[in-house]
Amino acid sequence: MFKKVAAALLIASSLPALAQPATTPTPSAPPRLIVAIAVDQFSADLFSEYRQYYSGGLKRLTEQGIVFPRGYQSHAATETCPGHSTILTGSRPSRTGIIANSWFDLRTARADKLVYCAEDETQPGTDSENYQASPMHLRVPTLGGRMKAANPATRVVSVAGKDRAAIMMGGPTADQVWWLGGPKGYVSYQGVATPPLVARVNEVMAQRLAEGNPGFELPPQCAAKDFPVKAGDRIVGTGRFAREAGDYKAFRISPEQDAMTLAFAAAAVENMALGRQAQTDIISIGLSATDYIGHTYGTEGTESCIQVDRLDRELGAFFDRLDKDGIDYAVVLTADHGGHDLPERHRMNAMPMEQRVDRALTPKALSAAVAERTGIMGKTLIWGDGPAGDLYFDRSLTAAQRDRVEAAALALLRAHPQVQTVFTRAEIAATPSPSGPPESWSLIQEARASFDPQRSGDLLLLLKPRVMSIPEAAVMGSVATHGSPWDTDRRVPILFWRKGLAHFEQPLGVETVDIMPTLAALIELPVPKDQIDGRCLDLIAGDGDSCAAE
Repeated sequence: MFKKVAAALLIASSLPALAQPATTPTPSAPPRLIVAIAVDQFSADLFSEYRQYYSGGLKRLTEQGIVFPRGYQSHAATETCPGHSTILTGSRPSRTGIIANSWFDLRTARADKLVYCAEDETQPGTDSENYQASPMHLRVPTLGGRMKAANPATRVVSVAGKDRAAIMMGGPTADQVWWLGGPKGYVSYQGVATPPLVARVNEVMAQRLAEGNPGFELPPQCAAKDFPVKAGDRIVGTGRFAREAGDYKAFRISPEQDAMTLAFAAAAVENMALGRQAQTDIISIGLSATDYIGHTYGTEGTESCIQVDRLDRELGAFFDRLDKDGIDYAVVLTADHGGHDLPERHRMNAMPMEQRVDRALTPKALSAAVAERTGIMGKTLIWGDGPAGDLYFDRSLTAAQRDRVEAAALALLRAHPQVQTVFTRAEIAATPSPSGPPESWSLIQEARASFDPQRSGDLLLLLKPRVMSIPEAAVMGSVATHGSPWDTDRRVPILFWRKGLAHFEQPLGVETVDIMPTLAALIELPVPKDQIDGRCLDLIAGDGDSCAAE
């Protein structure tokens, strides 16, 4: 058995493409397997930039599938955890409770007061960096959870490069939840035994890691991207992902990571016989390398270009393997958020207005400035996770002191040239939950879609477009990021495919929360509309309606 699984893992990216029939009947029965793929930081811009070059799995999805190129992670806090929480719940962060990757709970005994979205902070001896992974903060069921509630025989599997991706897509009742936990391979929740399949996957990964990688050839479409860009102490823009043997960090920030996760997913489908029984099963796959690469190198260099090319190839090999096994499966592919390239390269390429955020907007600097203005000294007045997003006032302030802190903070922030707007929690809470086309929402409607009264801050700071929320002096690690309310970060592709469904493209805006009810209708699983924010998308071109059974 080991040789069979290892061989499947090692050849996953080299399988030949299988020809698709020209026409097939529209399927009338539910698929036996749902494959939900989230490509971290795969913006609509990145998707469209390389669309003409796709030759593998992305080509299949764009040329044979149902294409919504203007999908939206419609909320303001466009981060990894909130984005993944929307995809298979049908709910925005205001309902899922996952308002950010991390938020502050000033009532906790922890010194840092920071709570990670996918942890159990009640565990003794943990903190926001050394945490115990948990799905406890997700307040709503995932599609897999609803499927298991309707039919306990359903198998729900979630694998990803990041824990928050696997956990938010799998949900609390998933049968198997695994993520890349370090050089030793894929891990799960504390106390979960490692089954033979995962042990074999990790052994194969160790073999790959030990071999090193000379790097990838530069595809022709990447040639124009091949020039150096200086950001702080970093030079980016010309990388090929060469890796020395045993270098896990380089493995993680490369196309190799996604190849391994897809190989793991393929082995799980085969080993668990997913999609081969009477019920419909579901596997969610979080591909995290595009995000790591975007943060480390930016989105417009050779590194990102090579990554998209390799992603396309690996997805093609994965789909071909499912075809070879004769599984009746349906695919959805989307992203948890978009991303924005580093200002230094934008300034080289016709965008001289691009800039990095002023350090005066960091929570530490803002708190000090407010203390000086109000005369309230000796404590941290304002807590925050960066120079944008939620800001929290110290809980020991009297009502009068709090009013002074809020007034001073608003005055300082609203006068700053890099600040687009600042909303108070009262302003956001008074705003109705948004509806209508997501491309037409106002900033406060986007903010409302991310707002949770128990977890959100006292102020929400939104920077202007073309202001990167990483200061000049802080680019030694990440050179670029996301998280803004602007379309660079909100817009993502949403692609569906199933054998027999005719291709069409709908350019109007839809939301990632529409994915879950769309898939639920496909498998004839009723979902009460008052429990979600999304709507079913009809996947049948012309006459007919895949939402009819909704």
